[in-house]
Amino acid sequence: MSGADGFDPDGVKCVVWDLDGTLWDEIAVESATDDLPTPRPEALAAIDALAARGVLSSIASRSAPSVLDRLDAVPEVRARFLAPQVSWQDKSESLRRIAKDLGIAVDALVLVDDSPYERAEVEALLPGVRTLAPEDVPTLLAAFEGREVTAESRERVRRYRTEETRRAEGERFEGSREEFLRWCDMRLTVGAATADEVPRALELAARTHRLNSSGLTPDRLRELASSDGYELYTARMTDRFGEYGIIGAALVDRADTGRGAPATWSVPLLALSCRVAGRGAAAAFLFRLMEGARAAGAEEFRVTLRPTDANLEMRILLRQAGLRRTDDTDTDTDPATDTDPATGTGAGPATAADSAVLGRTLEGDLPSAPAWLHVIDREDAEA
Repeated sequence: MSGADGFDPDGVKCVVWDLDGTLWDEIAVESATDDLPTPRPEALAAIDALAARGVLSSIASRSAPSVLDRLDAVPEVRARFLAPQVSWQDKSESLRRIAKDLGIAVDALVLVDDSPYERAEVEALLPGVRTLAPEDVPTLLAAFEGREVTAESRERVRRYRTEETRRAEGERFEGSREEFLRWCDMRLTVGAATADEVPRALELAARTHRLNSSGLTPDRLRELASSDGYELYTARMTDRFGEYGIIGAALVDRADTGRGAPATWSVPLLALSCRVAGRGAAAAFLFRLMEGARAAGAEEFRVTLRPTDANLEMRILLRQAGLRRTDDTDTDTDPATDTDPATGTGAGPATAADSAVLGRTLEGDLPSAPAWLHVIDREDAEA
């Protein structure tokens, strides 16, 4: 996709910048000295404006890797970029590596590049990535105007820098992955959302896809969260490297608790940041909600699921937690696997009509959070 018109800013997590002819005017490898060209002031201003709104910036440049080494010598510029890629590889491959290093979907990237050829190569091989010429950047910035900026958004770039440190320590760590996670001393605090946490919950509903159960819109989430019988929960996480911030939100419908048979807790939305994928936080949050439901007298726990191409990880988690399709599901596919139960074949792209209800009893043993993750109720933490 090309051009900055008609796209959703909530889907943009990182803007990737070319160097020669985009970030600066000259060609760095042709410089007669080791000094890099001077960055364009308007480009740096755009990067800073995006960072203030929680949008990351990276680099994808087809140039000699030594250019990145030279950029390290200019910390006031280098610090603006995460997971930069400078090599002779195709831009599409650089974007894949950036997305992998940041733990985000490739489609959450936007490429800014002065070369029509490079933009065309990315559009052909990564059709979900939007590409822009440098002159399109003001239109990109305008798309973010007037949108609410949460405290979490303002901290996002710093937290991704912390994640780079965390990843580097993990690569140096002498031991298993589980031993490293234990060493990180991760703590997850779960509790009812406070008023100042609601904007972040709405942001998670809008921006998360990989760990999002239903795709409930922020407007609908806001409406339900203020309705009788509903409670909004959030999860915060910290470790020895610092704070992750609010990484999860769940809307719980407790209207049936104590009424009917059995009493039920229903979760229309479970959403978590992709920054915590692979660390057990999603499972720990879900399991703590189950424990809270049983403690409140519920006998059944349900989650609304809308299968998409992006949320396979969420579907697997729900299945591992013992949730299965209920009689309330109006679909001919198994939402936990996105297959037709009669044929075992894929059901194809999901739509709103494919939303389903998964449930399980709360009798007997419930699954436990990973041993390396300490889960704390907010009430206990504040006591």
